[in-house]
Amino acid sequence: MKGTGEPLLMVYTGNGKGKTSAAMGQMMRALGHGGKCAVAQFIKGDPEKLDLGEWRCATQTLGVTWRNFGVGFTWAQDSLEPTAAECRKGWEQVKRWISTGVFDMIILDEFTYALSMGLVDPDEVLMWIADHKGKSGFPHLVITGRNAPERLVKLADMVSEVVEVKHHMTVQGKKAAPMVEF
Repeated sequence: MKGTGEPLLMVYTGNGKGKTSAAMGQMMRALGHGGKCAVAQFIKGDPEKLDLGEWRCATQTLGVTWRNFGVGFTWAQDSLEPTAAECRKGWEQVKRWISTGVFDMIILDEFTYALSMGLVDPDEVLMWIADHKGKSGFPHLVITGRNAPERLVKLADMVSEVVEVKHHMTVQGKKAAPMVEF
């Protein structure tokens, strides 16, 4: 798929549901065009234990490379250091993936948290992306999560904000459900 235009930095942010789902849709398009994709999922814990449908389909059916770099959402932790260590490890992995030139699209799911909370050095990350984005073999990057830092928004080629208007979990008190939330 390489050579199909300049790679884009795309961001899905906002307080509404659907940012990861939008990124997975972007990945489906890339796969449909013969692209090779990878997902680095930050913050969230083990996708098998979480029973993530998107992980199962992407890895077991579509052959997507997928790695998780998280120990669970930050509000459930006594210390952020284990999460920060995983996020730093994840960012190093993403840089290696980019440097290989193998992937046409890499999704950094929930990565805005790593940036906005300082779990990785946002200056280093954004400077690295800006410095490498124009180089041969650089993939499309898709970054998701709430509170995208303004500098990421400025660097991005496309930013979509997902706004919650109504959500069944908060309005009706329903629990997270397979095929909808995970």
